[in-house]
Amino acid sequence: MEHLTIRRVVTGHDSAGKARVVDDCPVEPITSELMPGCAAYRLWGRDERPVFPDDGSPRRATAWYPPRDGSRFMINTIAPGELVPPPDLDKAAALDELERLMPGAMAAMEPDTPGMHTTDSIDYVLVISGEVTLELDDGEQTVLRAGDVVVQNGTRHTWRNHGTEPCAIVGVAIGADRTRPT
Repeated sequence: MEHLTIRRVVTGHDSAGKARVVDDCPVEPITSELMPGCAAYRLWGRDERPVFPDDGSPRRATAWYPPRDGSRFMINTIAPGELVPPPDLDKAAALDELERLMPGAMAAMEPDTPGMHTTDSIDYVLVISGEVTLELDDGEQTVLRAGDVVVQNGTRHTWRNHGTEPCAIVGVAIGADRTRPT
């Protein structure tokens, strides 16, 4: 699968408070043989609520998913069909590499249900190309196509591409609180 060409332009304020472009660069995809044909583009993130004016420099955003006051901005491409890693793949090494590139992402995944995960965030998702199925608890499925949006309210879910073409989704995740049963 050919990867997207993503250019990120970041604005900020100079010392006089004037708006400036402070960064303009390509964003490289994160890929793994664990998910052949898929890619993730981490566009921006921060672990705290923004305060302006700010100089536009990157802030702390260590984990893949945001903490309570944090946010993440990403694009994900989802390959069609079942994602089957090569049979000779060193899975332990691939998982270590994925943890280095996407810290904490695999910890949110359910080991017995590939792709199924729950995050403490509200996610705004826009399908920009292709088709993807959002699957929730008990197998409830909703097919989404380019132009469709999802407001993902911290629910258990997975994305599956049952089509024949790659799908690209844009997501903004904003950290949230979750009450836990006592």
